[in-house]
Amino acid sequence: MSQRQDSAARKRNPPALLGRLLFGGMLLAAAINAFRGMEGQIAYAESKDIEYANYLVPFTSGMLAFGGIGIALWRFPRLAAGAAATFLAGVTPTMHDFWNAPDEQRQNELNHFIKNGAMLGGALSYLYRACREE
Repeated sequence: MSQRQDSAARKRNPPALLGRLLFGGMLLAAAINAFRGMEGQIAYAESKDIEYANYLVPFTSGMLAFGGIGIALWRFPRLAAGAAATFLAGVTPTMHDFWNAPDEQRQNELNHFIKNGAMLGGALSYLYRACREE
């Protein structure tokens, strides 16, 4: 079986397709929520001392949306998975720094940190797969 045929067969694999749709769809849903609550997202980033939050938050939300759509549809998969991984690698330790959070917020930040870490693992797995297909 050629690499192209193998790639096409994997795209039709129902569990893999469902996984891509769920993962990409959740990334897209998070991006949509960020766009809808942009002022609050920017204020939260500013509270974490993120410089240029008014530019970075919309930009990184766009990265997340692109990553989610690209992974779900498996279009530009290296770029999409790379965008999602970059977003998660940057946002997770800066925005969910549970070790610096006050006691009443620590558990919530830890939950987000762990969730994002798992999602980063998924994005890296998709990036690896995309690189192998080319």
